[in-house]
Amino acid sequence: MSPQPETESRQEKVFQGAAAPGEPSAELKTLFERKQDHQFLAELDKLPEGAKVKMCIQCGTCGGMCPVTPLLDHSPRRLFAMLRAGMTDEVLDAATPWVCSSCYRCTVNCPAGIKITEVMYALKRRAIQAGRKARSSDYQRFASIFTRIVSRHGRSHEMGLLSRYMMFHHPVAMAKQSGLGMRLMLKGRMPLTQEKIKDREGLRRMAAKALELGEGV
Repeated sequence: MSPQPETESRQEKVFQGAAAPGEPSAELKTLFERKQDHQFLAELDKLPEGAKVKMCIQCGTCGGMCPVTPLLDHSPRRLFAMLRAGMTDEVLDAATPWVCSSCYRCTVNCPAGIKITEVMYALKRRAIQAGRKARSSDYQRFASIFTRIVSRHGRSHEMGLLSRYMMFHHPVAMAKQSGLGMRLMLKGRMPLTQEKIKDREGLRRMAAKALELGEGV
């Protein structure tokens, strides 16, 4: 007698999920209790910015007004639902926190009073601490270059940021956009020289202390 296929209790079926208007589509998995991890949500709930995540009413206001919605793999409300479902791995691998433009529109307009933008920062910190990479690590590379420049000089430098990011990761696209870059430089919108703050050493000490304090957050 041939062996029977694995029982449904041990299988994971994948379905194509219908997304709400204005939200990216995604595959939905049946999630079994043995794979749920609620410890991460409990830890997030203890942080000031994560205290109200459990109060999300799934209204979709955040995703509806987010300026970068087309680039998100999950809307904020979907991420919160995934957190409540114990889908820690999927949340930490999501690109959404890295794509967030920090405009705070979702935070200002959330009827539940959730500090959504701050939650995105918290998720990025946890992903870094856990050594996780978003499905599209391109966002993380850009954020990493930006952070290094600001940490070193105290200010961002558009020319340095774009040249390092585009040259090493998107050289063809850089060549195509060189004309636009020249026009921006001629109009003074993209200076060649790096503007620096006075007390850079003080900034480095402050950043080092922040990293030290944030290791357990």
